Amino acid sequence: MRVFVTGVAGQLGHDVVNELRKRGHEAVGSDVMVMEDASFEQLDITDREAVVQVLEKVQPDAVVHCAAWTAVDLAEEEDKVDKVRAINAGGTRNIAEACKKLDCKMIYISTDYVFDGQGETPWQPDCKDYKPLNVYGQTKLEGELAVSELLEKFFIVRIAWVFGVNGKNFIKTMLNVGKKYDTVRVVCDQVGTPTYTYDLARLLVDMAESEKYGYYHATNEGGYISWYDFTCEIFKQAGYNTKVVPVTTKEYGLSKAARPYNSRLDKSKLEENGFAPLPSWQDALARYLKEIDGIE
Repeated sequence: MRVFVTGVAGQLGHDVVNELRKRGHEAVGSDVMVMEDASFEQLDITDREAVVQVLEKVQPDAVVHCAAWTAVDLAEEEDKVDKVRAINAGGTRNIAEACKKLDCKMIYISTDYVFDGQGETPWQPDCKDYKPLNVYGQTKLEGELAVSELLEKFFIVRIAWVFGVNGKNFIKTMLNVGKKYDTVRVVCDQVGTPTYTYDLARLLVDMAESEKYGYYHATNEGGYISWYDFTCEIFKQAGYNTKVVPVTTKEYGLSKAARPYNSRLDKSKLEENGFAPLPSWQDALARYLKEIDGIE
């Protein structure tokens, strides 16, 4: 199987390419920057003609679309909104149109931010009660709608609280902060579950190998937690003595973009369709800390 992966310079795209190659599939990666890799195509997904040209050249059986604008607060800045929309909505539409032309599968990575984040009930993958709170969520939703409108052979996979080796994330930030300070303040009223890109990549390749199309939610197992809970476990596993003080979102302040309080995603549809769930987030964290320790 030949699979085209966008956004390979990011956490998830990087791991998807590795997983594909591990299984003997042909992986062709792309990003806006140039990379030293024979199986790489430089691509700006906002350039519609370039998207068609590259995908027609590659002739993939499936596309895993990981490329996105993910800087949530920066997306709120007036001079960035059009660019964010061009990438998350327009770029996704360009990929979907090319997939339709080639009649290939498309896996689109979306987010819990398409919902309003209210209440405590876990969001169902087929829920259409969309009320994004910020520009990032709105543009990712527009990407979802483009994929579902244009294609039949699609997977829309919503994830949350992502961490991986190849890039910045909450764990790396907390480890750096925990080294510098005796005490950190962390939000305790936003609840969800982390997603390790290494584990998610395995699931996405499972999906690419299948024809069980539709909407899915995918995070690690292990129960719903707050960012405060997550930080406590990060410091515990890393052997830090840093004190963690729980604060509300309002008390914490700072954030330009409104954040969802309820990022609980119901993942039961995965097993119902024969996909193996991701391991617990506690186990994922332990493996991740070993991985980045080996790199450093």
